[in-house]
Amino acid sequence: MNYLVTGCSRGVGLEIVKVLLETGHCVYGVARSHSEEFKTLEHQYAGHLFFKSVDLSDAENVREEVFKEFVTNRIVLDGYVNNAATAYDDIVTNLNAEKLKAMYNVNVFTPMMITKYAIRNMLLHKTRGCIVHISSISAHTGYKGLAMYASSKGALEAFSKNTAREWGELGIRSNVVVPGFMETAMSSTLTQEQKDRIYKRTSLKRATDIRSVAYTVAFLLSEKAASITGQNIHVDNGTI
Repeated sequence: MNYLVTGCSRGVGLEIVKVLLETGHCVYGVARSHSEEFKTLEHQYAGHLFFKSVDLSDAENVREEVFKEFVTNRIVLDGYVNNAATAYDDIVTNLNAEKLKAMYNVNVFTPMMITKYAIRNMLLHKTRGCIVHISSISAHTGYKGLAMYASSKGALEAFSKNTAREWGELGIRSNVVVPGFMETAMSSTLTQEQKDRIYKRTSLKRATDIRSVAYTVAFLLSEKAASITGQNIHVDNGTI
């Protein structure tokens, strides 16, 4: 199987890539930076892992950069994992329109455009493909300073559910994985005290395991999840 994964070079995206490679799939990774960890995987899985540096804030050029120069129509695309994201954190009374637009370009507009062309690839090859978006628990449980970020993830969730309805008749599925707070670069700016307060709101009282999120994504992409579409799957340690 061939899978396109954005935000592939670190954190959750890198872990998703690892799990897909371990289970024998080919991965086409897209990110801004080409990390050393990803390069190591390229050497280890030569011929099964490919990378292209793309500025995902530019939604208008995503067709040219991703689908004309990388994942062309000669490649049968079985799935797309939308993991790339950027966070704009602040309280609502400080909201800056330009920063908000920049975040929406990466978190919402570009994923929508990639979904468009991924589905076109699936239609061309008559593939019963699968799309998985990575959301955030902040779209379901309020956190101070995350209103703008959460809104972008909420938009993705609505988009996924309607995509599932629109294309399900042709066997194309769309789901969302909703992780809780994880130990990633995006959360690295939080103090330990802030993290502990967040973890105390979960049933398991700890950070969400990145590997667990990656395994859930791989499951949703597989035929084992053939009857799951239009869903939000929470992997969040029981956030309450």
